[in-house]
Amino acid sequence: MKINWRVYFGILLVAISALLYLAHYYEFHDLHHIELYGLGDLAFLPIEVLLVVLVVDWAISEQEKRSQITKLNMIIGIYFSEVGTALLKAFSSFDPNVERIRDELLVKGTWTTRDFTEASMRLNKHKYKLVYEKDDPKALQFLQNLRDFLISQRGFLLRLLENPTLLEQEAFTEQLWAVFHLADELYYRPELTSLPSSDYRHLAVDAQRAYSALTSEWLKYMAYLLKRYPYLFSLALRTNPFDPSASPIIKDAG
Repeated sequence: MKINWRVYFGILLVAISALLYLAHYYEFHDLHHIELYGLGDLAFLPIEVLLVVLVVDWAISEQEKRSQITKLNMIIGIYFSEVGTALLKAFSSFDPNVERIRDELLVKGTWTTRDFTEASMRLNKHKYKLVYEKDDPKALQFLQNLRDFLISQRGFLLRLLENPTLLEQEAFTEQLWAVFHLADELYYRPELTSLPSSDYRHLAVDAQRAYSALTSEWLKYMAYLLKRYPYLFSLALRTNPFDPSASPIIKDAG
């Protein structure tokens, strides 16, 4: 059986301590002093363990947690940059009910945590609706563009699903699965013009699921950027997929 290096390290420390006590006795011949302070040190040991386990370990865990959150949001930021924002822009442009929630999604730099919470609560009550009709050329073009885009990003989505960091964020992972499932559904339909009406309705449900989950995660991400990274929030604000007048160009005030 292989012995852990920590066992050897522990034995070494105990041996060093014993040698130091022996050296102390050899020099001063005072066993009472060794017993007195040795017992005192031993009595304080549980308090030291308490400090290390509860305080130091907690501080390290908090630091690791903050680092994990930062890494997670970096991945989420890349996701929205590569896929999420474009998807939301496409979904919202084809959503006949988008005007009912547009005000909740026109995020401002003056928003507080309460503003984001209230907006999220109202979005949870919204019925997302995407309607595809078999003979509607706009719907067919939308589905074709959606299919081409998602297939082009399929490898990227798959790598995200394989990332263990995202397992810490259940809601985001669920959203990612919804988007990946929609990509799969469209991937297996190379021809979209001859589908029955029932299949169009099925695709609409899949798209609505992805649309709803993606919108919710986008709002959370905007709240995080506003709090932690104002310069990233500024660009996200200027490329808001729900704002028809959004532009990354910063114009003169005059």
